[in-house]
Amino acid sequence: MEDANANFLRQIYGAAIAAASPALCVPPNLPKPGRGRNVIIGAGKAAASMAAALEKAWSEADFEGVVVTRYGHEVPTQKIRVLQAAHPVPDAASEAAAREILAAVTGLRPEDQVVALISGGASAVMALPAPGLTLQDKILVNRALLASGAPIGTINRVRKTLSAIKGGKLAAACAPARLVTLAISDVPGDDPAIIGSGPTWTPGADYRLIATPRLSLEAAAREAGIQVEILGDALEGEAAELGRLQAALALHSQGPKLLLSGGETTVTIGTTNVGRGGRNTEFLLSLALTLNGASNVWALAADSDGIDGTEDAAGAIIGPDTMARAKASGLDAARFLSNHDSYSFFAALDDLVITGPTLTNVNDFRAILIT
Repeated sequence: MEDANANFLRQIYGAAIAAASPALCVPPNLPKPGRGRNVIIGAGKAAASMAAALEKAWSEADFEGVVVTRYGHEVPTQKIRVLQAAHPVPDAASEAAAREILAAVTGLRPEDQVVALISGGASAVMALPAPGLTLQDKILVNRALLASGAPIGTINRVRKTLSAIKGGKLAAACAPARLVTLAISDVPGDDPAIIGSGPTWTPGADYRLIATPRLSLEAAAREAGIQVEILGDALEGEAAELGRLQAALALHSQGPKLLLSGGETTVTIGTTNVGRGGRNTEFLLSLALTLNGASNVWALAADSDGIDGTEDAAGAIIGPDTMARAKASGLDAARFLSNHDSYSFFAALDDLVITGPTLTNVNDFRAILIT
């Protein structure tokens, strides 16, 4: 979809992503290089881009390190090794990466310093089974959790109990060195114990939140130039239900106005009639069905990491003509929604938002424009 209102929504989405760029957020939050060894570790979808930003900021310093990111999210680095592993379900590379990161912080001394670069996705790409468990056990549990519709906080609490590296265990491995964590939050509420399942979080830790969903929504609001209402940066629940609720709100709002929200919804998919989709495209399809062609509403919903679920799109965009074009193309929107096949619906209309990996991750971004 290409018109002035759709382009406006793409513009403010871009502003939200730019506000969470590691190149912008990492340098001002870095500690000074320590007098002993400086070891850089990290995990998550933004770990490689955070590592590259650190290297640029510390161009004169002596350091070493290793980080792991999702396949396809790597960027060139010189001193810090970048590993890749699977997401959202871990694989053998996830376990190997966890072992390498633990080895990198083994045998450190009090005068040494560890800088941990943590972002969403760390739970999957850095996975080390707790004693008595296997990687296959973790894979099966992850798949069940992802299909259950459970909120991310609940999922990550379960992941921590099954892990030998999450829930502060990586922090313990860094002792007695000084540990400083720079984190990009992708979880509702920005709880450091939940971000990436909290591998370097302990009470009293030097833990620096450098980008959050709220900061990105505020950047988008500044870019908008019209009245903006931020509905919340930590909205959860079923994506389709949130779509219905926000459609009702849009229909009763007076424009020009922009409704912004973030957080992480869920999609409970069950085991039958499961198509291709993500939580953002599911939200939008439900929104479009409820709006039913309202003449003054456009909307965009996309994941800030550029990947909605497991598909190649960040999300999608709708306008007043979405339902009419779907009908003309023989697309039954309600059936696509019931089959959790929202990606296929928007792909058929050529209304997907495709950015590729953005190399950051501050969760979902939703914008509804009322003219």
